[in-house]
Amino acid sequence: MRKDKEKVIDEVWTEDHIRSFLGVRAHDGSDHDFHMLLKAYQSMRAADFELFVGFFVADGRNLAATGKDGRTVVEIIGEHRHGAEYAHILRQAGGH
Repeated sequence: MRKDKEKVIDEVWTEDHIRSFLGVRAHDGSDHDFHMLLKAYQSMRAADFELFVGFFVADGRNLAATGKDGRTVVEIIGEHRHGAEYAHILRQAGGH
């Protein structure tokens, strides 16, 4: 059986594609800003994520939004082996 969708690596994202993540909404009752940031982190390369964070802040979104466990995205990704660069981007933008 073949896969329906092949994984795309190093896809070039346009600004519109990056900006489209501002429309991501949580379906489990979590904070939309938290969910949006987490999904962007999980989906984007660091350079794209940095651009997204700029759009996120300009849109008046909350970098300190927390998940159901009370942790921010910075706290979560700070524990990930490859999350340091992303956490740095969020901290530079004012997240904690």
